[in-house]
Amino acid sequence: MQHPAPHTNAHGFSLSFDKTQLQLDVIHGFLTESYWAKGISIDLVAQAVEHSLCVGVYAGTKQVAFARLITDYTTFAYLCDVFVLEDYQGKGLGKWMVQALREHPRLGNLRRWLLATTDAHSLYAPFGFTPLAMPERFMQVHMPNIYQQP
Repeated sequence: MQHPAPHTNAHGFSLSFDKTQLQLDVIHGFLTESYWAKGISIDLVAQAVEHSLCVGVYAGTKQVAFARLITDYTTFAYLCDVFVLEDYQGKGLGKWMVQALREHPRLGNLRRWLLATTDAHSLYAPFGFTPLAMPERFMQVHMPNIYQQP
């Protein structure tokens, strides 16, 4: 699949859709401590990355941010696992990744994008994300502690 070319912003950070640049130890290190994927194994992170559209942001060769999109590239996308390492927060990197995903040429005709967040609504609202208009239509199976089971 053809992705937009990597590019660098005015602050010297680079953004890329190239999965070979992703640093699974960084991604796993963050996710395993996150409120949404606490305890996830590195093997599950690797499998999730393999089957998703991913974007990373780098300071030199160090990965400092990540976002993952689960999509069929035709009708639907679920944005998840968005993070910026603490030392790099406040620099617009999260917004940059969401914008890059929303502008990806393969995703322009999607009918629905979804995400779940407890604390980052203001990050996503400028990109068209709103609360569900009819939440009663949506259902879920949710197992929040699945990665912490023996």
